[in-house]
Amino acid sequence: MELLVVFKYLHFISIFGVVSTVVAEHLLIKERMTRAEIKRVSLIDGIYGMSAILVVAMGLLMWFMVGKPSEYYNTNWIFHMKVGLFVVVGLISIMPTRYLLKNRKGDMDEVVHVPKSIKMSIRVELLILFLIPLLATLMAQGFGS
Repeated sequence: MELLVVFKYLHFISIFGVVSTVVAEHLLIKERMTRAEIKRVSLIDGIYGMSAILVVAMGLLMWFMVGKPSEYYNTNWIFHMKVGLFVVVGLISIMPTRYLLKNRKGDMDEVVHVPKSIKMSIRVELLILFLIPLLATLMAQGFGS
């Protein structure tokens, strides 16, 4: 029981980490940025990556080791949609991450044009991230089984 509480807490806190870093990226990305600003956002993106890994790790531990039996999750279509949307967010995040990693080096005062697609992909990530708690709430209420 105590282990379940620890895993759920870490899962919950890491979800905050994912959402807050994507919000921060959205607020900090501008049409034109210096490489120093890009480097700063790249660090935030690294925290996003670590938080996402922790979300997945704690989720898998709760799915297969503690809490409800894995059959509860295996047969719940809402759970599969929730996991699928999280995977989609991860795939969408590849584009901004690659852009940030590629453009963070060089003269720190140099101004770089940021493609609109970077900001738009972050917005899509946010939209999907805000749908996932709805699915979690529905699942917690017994829907999808």
